[in-house]
Amino acid sequence: MQGLDERTRELIQRRVLKRVKDIPSLPQFVVDTLKKLDDPKSSASDVADRLSKDEGLVIRILRLANSAYYGLPRRIVSVTEAIALLGFKTVKSIVLAASVYKFMDSSFSGYALDRGLLWKHSLSVAFAAKHIARKCKVEEEEAYVAGMLHDLGKIVLNDFVRFGYGIIVRLVEEEQVPFMDAERQVLGFDHALVGGLILEQWNLPESYMASARYHHEPEAYEGQEGVIRSIVDVIHVANALCLMLGIGVGADGLQYYLSENALERLGIFDVEGLMSEIVDLISQVDEEFQVGE
Repeated sequence: MQGLDERTRELIQRRVLKRVKDIPSLPQFVVDTLKKLDDPKSSASDVADRLSKDEGLVIRILRLANSAYYGLPRRIVSVTEAIALLGFKTVKSIVLAASVYKFMDSSFSGYALDRGLLWKHSLSVAFAAKHIARKCKVEEEEAYVAGMLHDLGKIVLNDFVRFGYGIIVRLVEEEQVPFMDAERQVLGFDHALVGGLILEQWNLPESYMASARYHHEPEAYEGQEGVIRSIVDVIHVANALCLMLGIGVGADGLQYYLSENALERLGIFDVEGLMSEIVDLISQVDEEFQVGE
C-alpha cells in the first residue's frame, strides 16, 4: 500500500521528538508533593500541609475518602484523617491523576476520540488494572497509576496520526494490521513508544514507562519475571478488556490483541468472569471517580 515518502516520515519523526521535549514537566508543587509522599519520615499531617495549597486536590481526596468505595460509617471532614485512611500510595495516585488530567481532557481527532474519552478510557484501565492486580497479588496502586498513564503518548502523536489517518485506517481495515503497527509503518512511531519517552522525560518509575511502552505488546518486554513484568501484563490485560468492552474506544480499538501468555503469567483463566467484574467496577468509576469534575 502507498504510504508517506521517506522524507516526510523523517520530518514527522523529528517533529514528534521535538513535541515530546516540549511537553511541560510536572509542576514543582507536584514533584515536591510526590517526594513528601515517598519520604518514610513524612506523616499524614505533613502531606496535608503541603496539599492544602491546592484546594482541588483536597476536595478530590475528601470525596474519595467519603465515597461508597470505602463504605465508612461516618463522614470524613479532615484531610489529614483522609490521607491516613487512604494511605500515601492512593494519595500519590490522586496527585498524579490530577496532574495528567489537563493533558488528556481534550478531543483527539487523530484517534477518533471525543473530548473526555481518552481520560475515561485511561481512568477505566487504571481501575481495571487495580482490580486485576489485587486478584493476582500484584502491587495495586502501582498498577493503577501505570494504567492511568498508559496512553499518554496519544497527546503527542494525535496530530501526526490525523495527518496520516487515511493510510493508517486502510491498513487496519483492509489488511487487519493492528492500529499501533499501522502507526509505526506510516509514521515511524507509535503512541506506546512516545508515551514511554514522555514518562522517561518526567523521570517516573520504570514500571510506568514499561507499561506505556509495551501495553499492546507485552511479549516485547524483555524482563521475564519480577514486579515490572507483572505490571506490564496487568496493564495489557486491563487495556485489552476495556477495549473489548467498548470503553473509550477510538480508531485504535479497531484491532486489538489479548496475549494468552500474559493471562497465563498472571494466572487468569476465566476471562469472561473477569470482564463481568470489570463491567460492574467501571459503572462505579463513572459514578464516583471523575477526577476532573
